[in-house]
Amino acid sequence: MANECEICGKKTTFGVKYARRGAAKKKGGSGAKISGKTNRTFKPNLQKVRAMVNGNAKRMTVCTCCIQKGKIEKAPRGIRKVQLAAAAK
Repeated sequence: MANECEICGKKTTFGVKYARRGAAKKKGGSGAKISGKTNRTFKPNLQKVRAMVNGNAKRMTVCTCCIQKGKIEKAPRGIRKVQLAAAAK
């Protein structure tokens, strides 16, 4: 779970990059030919954020899509200190 969103499960996907050579037929050429294929990866934009989970602050790895959609509630600064002080009383 190193490179995966903890909310939606978005993770690295794989694809192929094609290298083409030659002019297109509509431009008077004989058509573009594939001269090489290279494997590549598409990685999600993951951020480490402090989010509220069941009333507690927890550090999570979340993609920016989930942050923008409001799927998480960010924890305010110093919330852990307040919880520890309340638990000590």
